[in-house]
Amino acid sequence: MNTQNREEELSKLGQGTTEYKYNYDPKLLETFENAHQENDYWVTLNADEFTSLCPITNQPDFGTLIINYIPNINMVESKSLKLYLFSFINNGEFHEDVVNKIGKDLVKLMEPKYLEVVGLFYPRGNISIHPTFSYHNGKKKYKKLDKHRFLNRNINPQRIG
Repeated sequence: MNTQNREEELSKLGQGTTEYKYNYDPKLLETFENAHQENDYWVTLNADEFTSLCPITNQPDFGTLIINYIPNINMVESKSLKLYLFSFINNGEFHEDVVNKIGKDLVKLMEPKYLEVVGLFYPRGNISIHPTFSYHNGKKKYKKLDKHRFLNRNINPQRIG
């Protein structure tokens, strides 16, 4: 797929004024076609300033999200992902729920070969919460990869990715 066709199918990228949604909205996510479908390769996206709300106290929760995936046919467009992640800013959910919701939305959107979403939430009351969502498409090598990464998970953000 050439660059012009990619630009024509993306509504958010390169547009004048950006409209931010302040409530969760998965319809903000867009894809483009993977130009290297014959290859397995990692895409890592870091959202270092992720914010959502605690569903009990309504206080903001801050953290870093790390999204790793092996694309299949479709890939997530990064500006649409930024707008989608921003839409959590007024969304009151527990960390585990947020990470699972994002993972499921990205699986539905892209149908990747493999995907994981790691939440590195900052401490509250001296406790950090680091939930991880993972998905594989059922093929043997991605199933094996998922099992390996699950069993050897290391929450050190320098080693994830």
